Amino acid sequence: MSEIYDVVVIGAGAAGIGAGRRLAKAGVRFVVLEARDRIGGRAHTITANGLPLDLGCEWLHSAEHNVMTGIAEASGFTVDRSEAPWRRQSGGHGITPADLADFGETFQRFEKRIDAEAEKNAPRPASEYLEPGSRWTAMMNAIFSYISGACLHEIDAADYARYEDTGNNWRVREGYGALFAALGTELPVKLGVEVRAIDHGGSAISIETSHGVIEARAVILTLPTSKYETLRFTPDLPHKRAAAAALPLGAAEKVHFALADAEEFPVDGHLFARMDAVDMGSYHLRPLGRPAIEVYYGGSLAHRLALAGPDAMVDFAKQELASLLGASFPARLTTLATTGWAGDPMALGSYSYAKPGFADERAVLAAPHDNRLFFAGEACSRAHYSTAHGAFETGLRAAEEALAQFEPSPRA
Repeated sequence: MSEIYDVVVIGAGAAGIGAGRRLAKAGVRFVVLEARDRIGGRAHTITANGLPLDLGCEWLHSAEHNVMTGIAEASGFTVDRSEAPWRRQSGGHGITPADLADFGETFQRFEKRIDAEAEKNAPRPASEYLEPGSRWTAMMNAIFSYISGACLHEIDAADYARYEDTGNNWRVREGYGALFAALGTELPVKLGVEVRAIDHGGSAISIETSHGVIEARAVILTLPTSKYETLRFTPDLPHKRAAAAALPLGAAEKVHFALADAEEFPVDGHLFARMDAVDMGSYHLRPLGRPAIEVYYGGSLAHRLALAGPDAMVDFAKQELASLLGASFPARLTTLATTGWAGDPMALGSYSYAKPGFADERAVLAAPHDNRLFFAGEACSRAHYSTAHGAFETGLRAAEEALAQFEPSPRA
């Protein structure tokens, strides 16, 4: 006899944890199934060299309105309110203050155009809002490869315009992934359980897993969009597969280095490798005052390097840093960690973007099906996609939708 639950949540990332917390509060019989051997999904903190390192999401974006800010502090975590360093070029290496100011003004004009016009115009890629012939086109694409995991010609302009950002980005000193892992330990999570098929044609929903079959009255799916291609639905849900395909995961990857004699650099300093190329890294110096450098790659560069392996990711960073800081500088670096989200079979990418013309597919993916299947995850968020708090919020919303459909069954 298979187990029967009120609700089965698929995935113990930020969305699954959000859903689980709401279901636990309601007192329903539920379980969270997670294919990995850990909680958190694309939120993952490790410790290396005594430092907590976020391999996935790291920043509390729009922090003063971010639901996770209060949850972090209420859970005993430390929120650091230092300003993000991304607009800086510490020491003026390779890029002058005047150049940075000119680029910043170009970026602001771009955002004003896209905010004012994208929703009114026919669907088009965000690249069509660039200034023709601008000297900053390559760097604009580099920045968007960090923001969206893709370049401007790949993403929908209206989708970008819908994203809400206050510009305040804070951090959890102990690690954002560590926060989600702690929240998940309070929930009934079963690790190492892969969901392979969902049959929603009968009176109960049958969920085939790597550990057998379970049944539920409702299911909340919090999968990355990349996983809809292989999950079997009976009856099939072609509109969900199409929506997920229109919201692919971009690429964002990191390298963490320990840095000898770090005091030479400012706390929370930053370097761009160059001004005239799309393929370049972003270098965060002494994050939170720690003797380290965090490297960030985005877009096709991130994808290529991740698939090429850790050595390729490290070598690219060292070459760029040597060009900025001198040929001897890489000798001061010790590799602590590299990521590989692009090749991770349970993710196959980092966070979603909408292909041109498909911004409204976020709502299609998020919509309940037959009031029994409910959908969450960062790709389901209209205004906070690509963020952990956006994913968490969609989990709360999906749980509310599920709870509205039935009275909970008595607990055993």
